[in-house]
Amino acid sequence: MVRTGNEYLESIRDNRNIYIGGNRVDDVTTHPAFKGITETIANLYDIAADENNNMIYKTEDGTLANKIYMIPKNREDLRDRREAIKTWSDTTYGFVGRSPDHVASFFAGFASSPEVFERGLPKLKDNAANFYKFARDNDLYLSYVIIPPQIDRGKASHEQEEKFLATGVYEEREDGIVIRGSQMLGTGAAVSNYLFVSCITPLRPGDEDYAVSFVVPMDAVGLKLYPRPSYAADKPSIFDYPLSTRFDESDALVVFDDVFIPWEHVFIYKDIDLVRAQFHETPAHKLGNSQAQTRFTSKLKFVIGLAKKITAANGIDKIPAVQEKLGELASLAATAEGLLLASEYECTIDKNGTAVPNPRFLYGAMGLQNELYPKVISIFRELVGGGVLQVPSSFEELVNPETRDDMQRYIRSATVRSEEKVQLFKLAWDVIGSEFGGRHQQYEMFYAGAPFVAKGFSYRNYRYEEAEALAAKCLNGYSIPKDCLV
Repeated sequence: MVRTGNEYLESIRDNRNIYIGGNRVDDVTTHPAFKGITETIANLYDIAADENNNMIYKTEDGTLANKIYMIPKNREDLRDRREAIKTWSDTTYGFVGRSPDHVASFFAGFASSPEVFERGLPKLKDNAANFYKFARDNDLYLSYVIIPPQIDRGKASHEQEEKFLATGVYEEREDGIVIRGSQMLGTGAAVSNYLFVSCITPLRPGDEDYAVSFVVPMDAVGLKLYPRPSYAADKPSIFDYPLSTRFDESDALVVFDDVFIPWEHVFIYKDIDLVRAQFHETPAHKLGNSQAQTRFTSKLKFVIGLAKKITAANGIDKIPAVQEKLGELASLAATAEGLLLASEYECTIDKNGTAVPNPRFLYGAMGLQNELYPKVISIFRELVGGGVLQVPSSFEELVNPETRDDMQRYIRSATVRSEEKVQLFKLAWDVIGSEFGGRHQQYEMFYAGAPFVAKGFSYRNYRYEEAEALAAKCLNGYSIPKDCLV
């Protein structure tokens, strides 16, 4: 099924433990920190449920489901999947990084490669595929935590001064396991249905207790979330903070206070090699990151479109130096989008018949992400200039009879009215100057981890053989002249 927005909102009105501002959250759908993002996610579900938006497909089992769960079988499936994801990412302008399509893509990859999970405990071998079908058929919002907390990164999890600072198996029972510890960053977790928990950072011998993979419902007993400060809760209006109020998906420290996980929700148990294999020997990491690059492309287009509108409003879009900057933005955005499309066009079909984005181009885009977005924002800052600093404190100045005449007279341009100019610059500030904007620059810089991690994916997947063959061909085509040899 493809559920509606109201069905999604009802599904997250439960007994989940979230603490913010020193208090427990009673209802994430009404709390000021989460109301905006839950309404945004509900809208995404309504868009998907509308048949006119082409986000519904027939599954391998003959049922109808949201395309975010599609296991692509050919290039056309990859295109259809990307276009469905783009429908959502254009709706959020690329500013919701962990919308439901992100982890759904990982699970499509897991389910497409059952032989990987068959290498683990026999009783767990079908669990990932079974949960994928459950999530797909109920159109669930999955989030994940796959990074241990930053305590002492120079030590492995089992070497920390205290056991179970990172998430690990505290106890094994006949009917399941008990989990203790913590994980970061829990982006979107506060408003999701289930949390996927594992570790994508390299584990070392001795870390077996932390080498697990499982899912847990957000209202599980002992599961606690501690989100960072909300960027939405104190904002006066959508007009004044159009992005912060609607798209702050929240990040959180997730604590497991002896949380029980039944065996049917465990996919990998105390297996270091298999924890890594689930991401990189299945299409999961590639499908998940094709979603991320689709979203990133929407975000770049949005920023560039806003830059173009602001330069036009200020009457500087005909200046050659400004056009040069706009052209540089266009080149950067086209590079990211072109690599995404190339990864799709040059896809491969794996042994299970799954269409997989070409990693040379996909990881090439991801390897540039941490540099590309700050560069785009830096150019955007130049083009916006000081205009973002002279906007009124609130839209109230635009409607108050005592102040609106000054607004209309002094905050205007030759091409746009006062209200439109304030609207443009307040939106620009939410991209570059608000806490929300600052968080997004940090997010894109470290989306794939430290820069060496992101570029490492590109290094390992470029296939240097082809490049080296070209260099060798050139080198083999000439030598020191024979008559010069002794």
